[in-house]
Amino acid sequence: MSASVLHDDTSLSKADRWFFRLESLLNLIAGLVIISLVALATVNILGRWLFSAPISGYIDWVEQAMAFIAFLGIAYTQRLGGHIRMDIVIGRMHGRWLWFTELLTTLLMLLVTVVLIYGSYLHFWRAYSIGDSSLDINLPTWPAKLVVPVALTVLALRLILQIWGYGRAIRKGGDAPIAVPLIETAADVAAKEAESVTGEEESVDKK
Repeated sequence: MSASVLHDDTSLSKADRWFFRLESLLNLIAGLVIISLVALATVNILGRWLFSAPISGYIDWVEQAMAFIAFLGIAYTQRLGGHIRMDIVIGRMHGRWLWFTELLTTLLMLLVTVVLIYGSYLHFWRAYSIGDSSLDINLPTWPAKLVVPVALTVLALRLILQIWGYGRAIRKGGDAPIAVPLIETAADVAAKEAESVTGEEESVDKK
Protein backbone atom coordinates (compact mmCIF):
# COMPACT_ATOMS: atom_id res chain seq x y z
CA MET A 1 0.00 0.00 0.00
CA SER A 2 0.99 3.61 -0.58
CA ALA A 3 -0.43 6.79 0.94
CA SER A 4 -1.11 10.41 0.12
CA VAL A 5 -1.32 13.47 2.35
CA LEU A 6 -3.94 16.18 1.81
CA HIS A 7 -3.50 19.82 2.81
CA ASP A 8 -5.46 23.07 3.13
CA ASP A 9 -4.96 26.50 4.69
CA THR A 10 -5.34 25.51 8.35
CA SER A 11 -2.60 25.87 10.96
CA LEU A 12 -2.24 22.09 11.10
CA SER A 13 -1.62 21.83 7.38
CA LYS A 14 0.85 24.71 7.41
CA ALA A 15 2.76 23.10 10.28
CA ASP A 16 2.73 19.78 8.42
CA ARG A 17 4.17 21.29 5.24
CA TRP A 18 6.77 23.33 7.10
CA PHE A 19 7.92 20.30 9.08
CA PHE A 20 8.01 18.22 5.90
CA ARG A 21 10.75 20.55 4.62
CA LEU A 22 12.91 19.59 7.60
CA GLU A 23 12.17 15.91 7.07
CA SER A 24 13.00 16.22 3.38
CA LEU A 25 16.31 17.90 4.24
CA LEU A 26 17.25 15.07 6.60
CA ASN A 27 16.25 12.54 3.97
CA LEU A 28 18.43 14.36 1.45
CA ILE A 29 21.38 14.20 3.85
CA ALA A 30 20.84 10.46 4.20
CA GLY A 31 20.87 10.16 0.42
CA LEU A 32 24.09 12.14 0.17
CA VAL A 33 25.67 9.86 2.77
CA ILE A 34 24.68 6.85 0.65
CA ILE A 35 26.26 8.42 -2.45
CA SER A 36 29.40 9.25 -0.49
CA LEU A 37 29.56 5.68 0.80
CA VAL A 38 29.27 4.32 -2.75
CA ALA A 39 32.08 6.64 -3.87
CA LEU A 40 34.20 5.60 -0.90
CA ALA A 41 33.65 1.92 -1.72
CA THR A 42 34.64 2.54 -5.34
CA VAL A 43 37.83 4.33 -4.36
CA ASN A 44 38.62 1.61 -1.83
CA ILE A 45 38.21 -1.17 -4.40
CA LEU A 46 40.20 0.64 -7.09
CA GLY A 47 42.92 1.55 -4.62
CA ARG A 48 43.23 -2.04 -3.47
CA TRP A 49 43.20 -3.38 -7.05
CA LEU A 50 45.46 -0.87 -8.78
CA PHE A 51 47.85 0.22 -6.05
CA SER A 52 47.40 -2.39 -3.29
CA ALA A 53 46.48 0.56 -1.06
CA PRO A 54 42.90 0.40 0.28
CA ILE A 55 41.44 3.26 2.29
CA SER A 56 42.60 3.13 5.89
CA GLY A 57 39.70 2.56 8.28
CA TYR A 58 37.19 1.86 5.52
CA ILE A 59 35.10 -0.40 7.77
CA ASP A 60 35.06 2.26 10.49
CA TRP A 61 33.67 4.85 8.06
CA VAL A 62 31.00 2.42 6.86
CA GLU A 63 29.94 1.65 10.43
CA GLN A 64 29.58 5.36 11.24
CA ALA A 65 27.58 6.01 8.06
CA MET A 66 25.01 3.32 8.87
CA ALA A 67 23.33 5.44 11.56
CA PHE A 68 22.83 8.33 9.10
CA ILE A 69 21.43 6.03 6.42
CA ALA A 70 19.12 4.09 8.73
CA PHE A 71 17.62 6.90 10.84
CA LEU A 72 17.64 10.26 9.04
CA GLY A 73 14.79 9.29 6.71
CA ILE A 74 12.57 7.66 9.32
CA ALA A 75 10.30 10.70 9.94
CA TYR A 76 10.08 11.43 6.20
CA THR A 77 8.85 7.89 5.59
CA GLN A 78 6.35 8.16 8.46
CA ARG A 79 4.89 11.34 6.97
CA LEU A 80 4.31 9.59 3.65
CA GLY A 81 2.91 6.45 5.29
CA GLY A 82 5.74 4.40 3.84
CA HIS A 83 6.58 2.20 6.80
CA ILE A 84 5.53 -1.44 6.48
CA ARG A 85 2.50 -2.30 8.58
CA MET A 86 -0.34 -4.82 8.72
CA ASP A 87 -3.57 -3.11 7.65
CA ILE A 88 -5.84 -6.10 7.01
CA VAL A 89 -8.26 -4.89 9.70
CA ILE A 90 -7.99 -1.11 9.54
CA GLY A 91 -8.04 -1.23 5.74
CA ARG A 92 -11.72 -2.19 6.04
CA MET A 93 -12.58 0.67 8.38
CA HIS A 94 -13.92 4.08 7.43
CA GLY A 95 -14.67 7.40 9.06
CA ARG A 96 -14.25 7.99 12.77
CA TRP A 97 -13.55 4.34 13.62
CA LEU A 98 -10.58 4.37 11.25
CA TRP A 99 -9.19 7.64 12.62
CA PHE A 100 -9.73 6.49 16.21
CA THR A 101 -7.75 3.30 15.51
CA GLU A 102 -5.01 5.27 13.78
CA LEU A 103 -4.91 7.65 16.74
CA LEU A 104 -4.41 4.80 19.21
CA THR A 105 -1.64 3.16 17.17
CA THR A 106 0.11 6.51 16.67
CA LEU A 107 -0.03 7.18 20.41
CA LEU A 108 1.55 3.78 21.00
CA MET A 109 4.26 4.56 18.45
CA LEU A 110 4.94 7.87 20.18
CA LEU A 111 5.31 6.13 23.56
CA VAL A 112 7.79 3.62 22.14
CA THR A 113 9.68 6.41 20.34
CA VAL A 114 10.04 8.46 23.53
CA VAL A 115 11.49 5.43 25.34
CA LEU A 116 13.94 4.91 22.45
CA ILE A 117 14.95 8.58 22.52
CA TYR A 118 15.80 8.31 26.20
CA GLY A 119 17.80 5.12 25.78
CA SER A 120 19.67 6.24 22.66
CA TYR A 121 20.54 9.59 24.25
CA LEU A 122 22.07 7.80 27.25
CA HIS A 123 24.02 5.63 24.83
CA PHE A 124 25.31 8.73 23.03
CA TRP A 125 26.22 10.48 26.28
CA ARG A 126 28.12 7.45 27.52
CA ALA A 127 30.15 7.31 24.28
CA TYR A 128 30.83 11.07 24.44
CA SER A 129 31.84 10.98 28.09
CA ILE A 130 34.33 8.13 27.82
CA GLY A 131 35.68 9.19 24.43
CA ASP A 132 34.57 6.00 22.70
CA SER A 133 36.16 5.44 19.28
CA SER A 134 36.29 2.89 16.47
CA LEU A 135 38.78 0.03 16.58
CA ASP A 136 40.84 0.72 13.46
CA ILE A 137 41.48 4.46 13.06
CA ASN A 138 39.94 5.69 16.32
CA LEU A 139 37.05 7.64 14.84
CA PRO A 140 34.88 9.12 17.62
CA THR A 141 31.59 7.21 17.70
CA TRP A 142 29.46 9.85 19.42
CA PRO A 143 28.45 11.78 16.24
CA ALA A 144 26.85 8.66 14.74
CA LYS A 145 25.25 7.81 18.07
CA LEU A 146 23.88 11.35 18.39
CA VAL A 147 22.08 10.96 15.07
CA VAL A 148 19.78 8.33 16.57
CA PRO A 149 18.10 10.42 19.32
CA VAL A 150 17.99 13.46 17.02
CA ALA A 151 16.25 11.53 14.24
CA LEU A 152 13.89 9.87 16.72
CA THR A 153 13.02 13.29 18.18
CA VAL A 154 12.04 14.47 14.69
CA LEU A 155 9.93 11.32 14.36
CA ALA A 156 8.26 12.03 17.70
CA LEU A 157 7.33 15.54 16.55
CA ARG A 158 5.91 14.08 13.34
CA LEU A 159 3.83 11.63 15.38
CA ILE A 160 2.51 14.51 17.51
CA LEU A 161 1.44 16.32 14.33
CA GLN A 162 -0.31 13.19 13.12
CA ILE A 163 -2.05 12.74 16.48
CA TRP A 164 -3.30 16.30 16.07
CA GLY A 165 -4.51 15.40 12.58
CA TYR A 166 -6.30 12.22 13.68
CA GLY A 167 -7.89 14.04 16.61
CA ARG A 168 -9.18 16.68 14.20
CA ALA A 169 -10.45 13.94 11.88
CA ILE A 170 -12.37 12.27 14.72
CA ARG A 171 -13.98 15.60 15.61
CA LYS A 172 -14.95 16.52 12.04
CA GLY A 173 -15.56 13.08 10.55
CA GLY A 174 -15.25 12.38 6.85
CA ASP A 175 -12.87 10.24 4.84
CA ALA A 176 -10.29 12.84 3.77
CA PRO A 177 -8.55 14.46 6.76
CA ILE A 178 -5.47 16.62 6.30
CA ALA A 179 -1.86 16.15 7.44
CA VAL A 180 -2.15 12.36 7.84
CA PRO A 181 -1.28 9.60 5.36
CA LEU A 182 -4.34 8.27 3.56
CA ILE A 183 -4.10 4.67 2.42
CA GLU A 184 -4.40 4.20 -1.33
CA THR A 185 -5.46 1.01 -3.04
CA ALA A 186 -3.25 -0.86 -5.46
CA ALA A 187 -5.42 0.45 -8.29
CA ASP A 188 -4.86 4.07 -7.19
CA VAL A 189 -1.11 3.53 -6.97
CA ALA A 190 -1.02 1.90 -10.41
CA ALA A 191 -3.05 4.76 -11.89
CA LYS A 192 -0.66 7.36 -10.46
CA GLU A 193 2.37 5.47 -11.74
CA ALA A 194 0.80 5.17 -15.19
CA GLU A 195 -0.05 8.87 -15.17
CA SER A 196 3.52 9.71 -14.15
CA VAL A 197 4.98 7.60 -16.97
CA THR A 198 2.51 9.01 -19.48
CA GLY A 199 3.36 12.55 -18.41
CA GLU A 200 7.07 11.92 -18.83
CA GLU A 201 6.53 10.41 -22.26
CA GLU A 202 4.41 13.37 -23.34
CA SER A 203 7.07 15.85 -22.16
CA VAL A 204 9.70 13.96 -24.15
CA ASP A 205 7.52 13.97 -27.26
CA LYS A 206 6.97 17.71 -26.95
CA LYS A 207 10.72 18.28 -26.82
